[in-house]
Amino acid sequence: MKAIKFTSTLMLTLLLSARLWAQDGDKGQLVVPLSEPGKPYKLDVGLVNGSITVTGYDGKDIVIDAQGEERKHREKETAPGGMKRLFAGSNLDVQAQENNNTVSIHGSPMRTTNLTIKVPMNSTSVKLSTVNNGNIIAGNLSGDLEIRNVNGYIKLNNIAGSVVANTVNGNVEVTFKSIDAKAAMAFSTLNGKIDVTFPASLKANVKLKSDQGDVFTDFDVVTEQRKPVITKNGGEKGMYSLKMEDWVYGKIAGGGPELLMKTTFGSIYIRKAK
Repeated sequence: MKAIKFTSTLMLTLLLSARLWAQDGDKGQLVVPLSEPGKPYKLDVGLVNGSITVTGYDGKDIVIDAQGEERKHREKETAPGGMKRLFAGSNLDVQAQENNNTVSIHGSPMRTTNLTIKVPMNSTSVKLSTVNNGNIIAGNLSGDLEIRNVNGYIKLNNIAGSVVANTVNGNVEVTFKSIDAKAAMAFSTLNGKIDVTFPASLKANVKLKSDQGDVFTDFDVVTEQRKPVITKNGGEKGMYSLKMEDWVYGKIAGGGPELLMKTTFGSIYIRKAK
C-alpha cells in the first residue's frame, strides 16, 4: 500500500518512493502509480470544498493536479524599519492512497481545493463527491460511476457503463457512448435540469418526475397508468386516504433495468444519440 500526501508545509511526497513531484505556490502535481498498471482499477475522490475534474487518457498512472484557493488580496502593511515580512506556505492539503489498484484521493475539509485528475481509461468503479464551492466534470470514463454533489452541477461526457448521479443545486448532464445493459441508473437534483443522452439501443423501465417542469424525450416510450393508492388512515376510524402519484412510468424498447430521474425545479430531457 502506498500512502502519498502533499501539504502546505511538508514535502513528504517522496515518502515510499512515489514518482512525483512539482509544487508551485498553491499548485501541486502528484503522480500515483498503480500496483498493476494496465489492469482494471477503482477510484474514489472526495472533497468537502472544491471542484473535481476527471478525464480518461492513454496512460498508466493517475496524475493529480491540485489548485488551492486563491488568497484574498488585502492592503499590505508597510514593514517597519529593519523588519521583514514572513509569508505562509501554500494552501494545499491533498492525500492519495493506492492499494491493489484501488486509489483514494481526498482533500482537507478545511480548505477549498480544485482537483484535475487524469486516469487510465480502464476503470471499473469511479466515485466522485464534493459538497461546496465546486462542480464535478468527468469524461472518457468506464465502469460503475457514483457521482454526488450538493452545491454545484454534474457534467459527464463520453461515459461507458452505468451512472448514479445526484446533486441538490445544479444541473445533471450526462452523455453515454455505451451503457451497461443490465444496470439500473438514477439521476436527481432539486434545483436544476436533468439532461441525459443514451445510445439508441437503450432498453429501460422509466420512472420520471418533475414537479415544476416538463419531461421530454425522442425515444418511443409506452407509458403506464398507475391506479390510485388507497390506504386506511389509522388516525380516524373508518377513514381512508387516496393518493395519486405524479410519476411518469413507462417502457423504452419493451423495458429493461430501472431508469429513475427526478427534479423539482427543472425539466427532464432523455435524448437519443444521433
